[in-house]
Amino acid sequence: MTTSCFPTVPDETLLQLDKQLCFALYSTSLAMTKLYKPVLSKLGLTYPQYLVMLALWELDGVTVSALGERLALDSGTLTPLLKRLESAGLVIRLRDSADERRVLVSLTDAGRRLRQPALNVPQQMLCATQCTLEEIQALTQRLQSLRATLEARLPD
Repeated sequence: MTTSCFPTVPDETLLQLDKQLCFALYSTSLAMTKLYKPVLSKLGLTYPQYLVMLALWELDGVTVSALGERLALDSGTLTPLLKRLESAGLVIRLRDSADERRVLVSLTDAGRRLRQPALNVPQQMLCATQCTLEEIQALTQRLQSLRATLEARLPD
């Protein structure tokens, strides 16, 4: 027995803004980013720069393309971020000696030192959500699963 993704009778209420998953995700993301702004400004980072630093704190010395894949960012978005982080003295970009086409991104000492004060950021965001750690972990896992499902349906 196959089931349809669509209701048998079109439901006009499905066009209400507040019933849209995409809007709930979008508006929640905007609110979250606004909460991050004052916290990250104390570290001298924007939210996108923070994401780059998180990725590099996990795995330092990666190619720009690998970093872009990890963050789901294209090079047109990632390159200006990396230039600003490099100007701030937090990362360096060097051509790979084994393959000149590849550019490696590595943390500087200052970039590595920034990790310690950044440890407070997740705790502050957890408090702002008024969720338990378990609730946040479950929501994060569910959203990651949804993203994987959606990405699998994207055209090549």
